[in-house]
Amino acid sequence: MRKSFGAKPLTYPQPVFILAAYDSKGNPNAMNAAWGGISEENQISICLSSNHKTVYDILETKAFSVSMGTVPQVEACDYVGIVSGNKVPDKIEKAGWHVEKGAMLDCPIIVELPMALECRLIDYDPETCIMRGEIVNVSADESVLTDGKIDPKKLQPICFDPCNNAYLALGEEVAKAFSCGLKLR
Repeated sequence: MRKSFGAKPLTYPQPVFILAAYDSKGNPNAMNAAWGGISEENQISICLSSNHKTVYDILETKAFSVSMGTVPQVEACDYVGIVSGNKVPDKIEKAGWHVEKGAMLDCPIIVELPMALECRLIDYDPETCIMRGEIVNVSADESVLTDGKIDPKKLQPICFDPCNNAYLALGEEVAKAFSCGLKLR
């Protein structure tokens, strides 16, 4: 028997995205966002309400980064999600983070989060709260690479559990994609 939960935003996993952008004066800001994902080969879509300072900054500068939240940075990732940049202008510093400019776009890359997407704003619909960004570059610190590829065990990405309001570490590999199902042919 199944239990019905009604219409709710419940999917697994929900990535913990940390969005960062500069304001018009070059000050960095960041926020935590869980409702998003890849929507085209070089495009990300994220649901963001318009009252976030980071959203305002992205609309102003047209560039932003999306980093993956990680186990070692879980407290800082949560902090930038519960504190508003409208009230705390030095959120990134208080989180203990440092930024460097993106390689391809004028957006802050959070040094302590080892994987980031540099995105150019495509559009934002304040009615649906959907922001779309063109992925211009993906970068990863060498510390999370194995054989030149991003290694999830080294990256230690976290996801959001909306049923229990918790962060979860992603687990182990269970099978090879585009391969394990071949035995059912």
